Amino acid sequence: MTDTQFLLPESSIPDHWYNVVADLPRPPEPPRAPDGSALTPQALEALFPPALIAQEMSTQRWVPIPDAVRDIYRLWRPAPLYRAHRLERALDTPARLYYKYEGVSPAGSHKPNTAVPQAWYNAQAGVRRLTTETGAGQWGSSLAMAGQMLGVDVRVYMVRVSYDQKPHRRSMMQTWGAEVIASPSPHTAAGRAVLESQPESPGALGIAISEAVEEAAARADTNYALGSVLNHVMLHQTVIGLEAREQMALAGDYPDVVIAPCGGGSNFAGLAFPFVADKAAGRAVRLLAVEPASCPTLTRGAYAHDYGDTAGLTPIMRMYTLGHDFVPPGIHAGGLRYHGSAPLVAQLVHEGIVEARAVPQLATFEAGVLFARSEGIIPAPESNHAVRAAIDEALEARHSGQPRVILFNLSGHGHFDMASYDRYFAGELRDYDYPEAAIADALQRLPTVR
Repeated sequence: MTDTQFLLPESSIPDHWYNVVADLPRPPEPPRAPDGSALTPQALEALFPPALIAQEMSTQRWVPIPDAVRDIYRLWRPAPLYRAHRLERALDTPARLYYKYEGVSPAGSHKPNTAVPQAWYNAQAGVRRLTTETGAGQWGSSLAMAGQMLGVDVRVYMVRVSYDQKPHRRSMMQTWGAEVIASPSPHTAAGRAVLESQPESPGALGIAISEAVEEAAARADTNYALGSVLNHVMLHQTVIGLEAREQMALAGDYPDVVIAPCGGGSNFAGLAFPFVADKAAGRAVRLLAVEPASCPTLTRGAYAHDYGDTAGLTPIMRMYTLGHDFVPPGIHAGGLRYHGSAPLVAQLVHEGIVEARAVPQLATFEAGVLFARSEGIIPAPESNHAVRAAIDEALEARHSGQPRVILFNLSGHGHFDMASYDRYFAGELRDYDYPEAAIADALQRLPTVR
């Protein structure tokens, strides 16, 4: 039997992030103001520090990682790559399955990869307070941790359904010194507007983003931090794929397919974007983004200009979207409940470089349980989407008799999600297939950009 773990020394922590913009077939569209004009860097200064704005607009292939950021990365990076021998045997497949495990970070997910540099660049710019949103709580807890390490106060607007479902994520954020508020909340005009029309609203990432952006824009002492979607967030996460490429070489293998969950896009971009460079260089590799069937942005949304938030406070971006006022059902993969998508991921899907697949909730939990019983790690509900697709690929290999190499991102552990597993075992979870009419209705209210 070949090795199970493929580990890199601390000296192999990447010293540059990879910017996929340099290898796109055509330049990405710039973010736009409500009048349709391209936003200037100055227009973003109310929310972000200059260094992050420069990264957002950057076209250079490699962006250096500050030594101070790499020093904090040493707490969990390089993250391990595993060969899933036990899962392969359980599936009786000729496929070779590998997973990059990001649950070894202090916050238990991939999110600190961008939380740390965002907090550091803000601290360097003299900013001592940040607002943000969180869905499942992985991003909020990561920014809370980074803020604590770097002397930055953090206020988190947490999507109401996750605030109720995942109280221990809330406790985690509070342990690291963050203030956590259920969204929609009465603290902002955006939150009050939702509560007036829907007093029992479960919330959505788009609403929580509106609240965090509104507060940051109104306070001179506060900036905003986003856990996904934006270019600089995709950039920071590429440490995952850069390490994985080296680890696959250690294993003497190379993936036929690279798989990761996709909500806003950072999870997928982190693993897959470095392989986009390989694909641009002529290497044969499939890149598969997996989303919930109940929030089918890439598979059933429109490729159009839309706001990144519900209230229309963010710039307008070209992306796959279900409409900025779309409120998805309260599935347990809270980190994937987003109406839009990262513009860079959307462009790659639109141009056929990346594939997208939607999977139902029950099938993802079935896959997560099989993975846990085979490999021992209990995955987060978001990560179960990648596990599901990887298992399906492995079963296809068994049925065809054709071996294939499958690499997927196990982006976080599920230790704070056991209530979701309880509901699965009790038969209380169900699948949600979002009605086409509801999607069509939400798309009627997209902004017009000329």
